[in-house]
Amino acid sequence: MTVTYTFKELKHKTAAELKEIAKGIQHEALQGYTQMNKEHLIKAICTALNIHVHEHLEKQGINRTALKVRIRQLKAQRTEALAKKDYEALKAIRLSIKRCKRRLRKSVI
Repeated sequence: MTVTYTFKELKHKTAAELKEIAKGIQHEALQGYTQMNKEHLIKAICTALNIHVHEHLEKQGINRTALKVRIRQLKAQRTEALAKKDYEALKAIRLSIKRCKRRLRKSVI
């Protein structure tokens, strides 16, 4: 009897439940599963069971590459504002960087 899991089901299980699942699977990715934390267990089990993790990681509608380019541009503007000692612009730029980074982190589940 084989039980199939989805990434979403594994994500909602506790570390103890994931270790019980890993106990029944013979795969090199699960070597030392008793010492792994939940995040590593999920990745190892997905590798062992051929579950595609990357499909689930990115939310739809957010262009990560464009956000990273925007952050780099803002950092260049921040450097210029520091050189000019324009502290009002600096404050606005730092806030923009913070917002972009927050959106970038939220784009990954």
